[in-house]
Amino acid sequence: MRLDQHAGIDSPVHRWDPRLKLVALMALALSFAFVQDPRLLPAMLGVSFTLCAVSRLPAGFVARRLRYPGFFILMLAAVLPFFSGETVLLQLGPLGLREEGSLEMVMIAGRFISIITVAVVLFGTAPVFTNIKALRALGLPPLLGDMALFSYRYIEEIGTDLRRMQRAARLRGFRAARPGYRNLKTLASLVGSLLVRSYEKSHRVYHAMLLRGYGGPERVRHPFRAGFADAAALVGVLGVAAAFVVAEAI
Repeated sequence: MRLDQHAGIDSPVHRWDPRLKLVALMALALSFAFVQDPRLLPAMLGVSFTLCAVSRLPAGFVARRLRYPGFFILMLAAVLPFFSGETVLLQLGPLGLREEGSLEMVMIAGRFISIITVAVVLFGTAPVFTNIKALRALGLPPLLGDMALFSYRYIEEIGTDLRRMQRAARLRGFRAARPGYRNLKTLASLVGSLLVRSYEKSHRVYHAMLLRGYGGPERVRHPFRAGFADAAALVGVLGVAAAFVVAEAI
C-alpha cells in the first residue's frame, strides 16, 4: 500500500501548508529523539496520538506502518531488561530482569512509536509529489528531489518485475522454501537480473530526459500559500517541541 493513499482526506493536518508542516513535524520528531526522561513518555505518546487523531488517518493504516520496523526494534530492545543495569527486579533462572534495562526498553519503544507516528502523519497527509515540491521550496537541491521522485515512480515497477520473474521461476519448478545451494544460486540470479534491468532502465530514462532538455536552468515554482492558521500551527508545534527539549534539560 502506498504511504500517501489517504492524502485526500479533509483534515486540518491535510490542509496545513506542506512547507510549514515539514518544518514543524520534523522538529517535533527530532525533539522526541532527545527525550531520555521516562516521565515525559506519556506526554510524548499523547502528542503523537493526538496529532494522528487530528489528521484522521485510519488507525489500521498507521498500525501497519509501525508493524514491520517495530518488530525489529522491539526484538533488539527486548534483550535490554536482562543484560543492562544492576538492580534485579526478578530472577528468572540464570537471567535477571533488571530495572535499568526495563526502563531503557520502555523508552526505546515509546520514542520509536512516537517518532514513526509523527513521520506517518507527515508523509501520509500529502501526496509524495507535494512533499517533494515542499522540500524543493525549502531549498532541497534539484538533483536530490529528482532522485526521490524517480525512486518513488519506479519502485512499483521494480516490484512488478520481481513478481513476474518469481512467477516465471515457479512455473519452471523453482520452490523458494526448499533449502539448498541451487535455490540460493537461483535467488541470487533473480536479484542480479533485477539490478541489471533496473540499471539499464535508468540509463534509458536518463537519456530520454536529456533529449527533452533535462539538466538546464530551472526556476522552482510551487502553489503553496501559507495563511495565518498555517503559521499559528507552526508556532504551536514548534512550541511543543521546544517544551520537550527544555523539560529534558531541566
